[in-house]
Amino acid sequence: MSKPMVAIIGKPNVGKSTFFNYIIGKRLSIVEDMPGVTRDRVYGEANWRGRNFTLIDTGGIEPKSNDVILSQMKTQANIAINLADVIIFLTDIKQGVTAADQEIALMLKKSKKKVVLVCNKADNFGKTSDDIYEFYNLGLGDPYPVSSTNALGIGDVLDAIYEELPPKDENEEDDEIINVAVIGKPNVGKSSLVNKILGEERVIVSNVAGTTRDAIDSYFENNKGKYNFIDTAGIRKKNKVSESIEKFSIMRSLLAIERADVCLMLIDATERGYRTRYQNCRRGT
Repeated sequence: MSKPMVAIIGKPNVGKSTFFNYIIGKRLSIVEDMPGVTRDRVYGEANWRGRNFTLIDTGGIEPKSNDVILSQMKTQANIAINLADVIIFLTDIKQGVTAADQEIALMLKKSKKKVVLVCNKADNFGKTSDDIYEFYNLGLGDPYPVSSTNALGIGDVLDAIYEELPPKDENEEDDEIINVAVIGKPNVGKSSLVNKILGEERVIVSNVAGTTRDAIDSYFENNKGKYNFIDTAGIRKKNKVSESIEKFSIMRSLLAIERADVCLMLIDATERGYRTRYQNCRRGT
């Protein structure tokens, strides 16, 4: 039996990645003050009171969006909900309960999963204590005020998660897993390859270069062993990188390479130069 899974769900820009990074103790998810930075599911390992569990960061859910990327982000979040033993529903106490929060709360109720309701950005507990009562209207039990940025109230949330985890199994710990980093330039098909190996739409795929931003871990097992395929953001030459998000993405890719046992480098065989070399190989020249 694998370790229990805990998924962080919420609308965009409520601080899910900041909360995720604090719990796992490292900056695995990209944090930027703009919505939609996290798109795929990002996995990290956490421990509380001697209990190990896998934490899943997800992209923000926009319940009523026709945008292709946002729709796929919602799909990835739904997969995380189905996989999770416990769900952290992260909201923004400064915004109050929004229509998106109500839609997500309804979705979580239908899932029948155990939910821990968390109100983030409570940077001053004294001033925000009265604002917490509005969140009882979501019908998901007691809300926990936290400040992910200032690490306030996190312990109470972890205690609540611990109480909701399924009973521990003797065979809960994973066997040795081979880490395989899939690397290459943007838009060469890294995510498509990972999805094909897994047999599911694990990673968001788009013709737009730069769709993958984080290093996405995907677990795969066959009769040869257990593998963790790490889909990475495309790496370009330094002089072509200008946006801060892309810089962070490349940093995550380089960190993925460092923790990998094997690197799988993917190239576009139809690209000029590679195509000529391929044709020469076929001719034997």
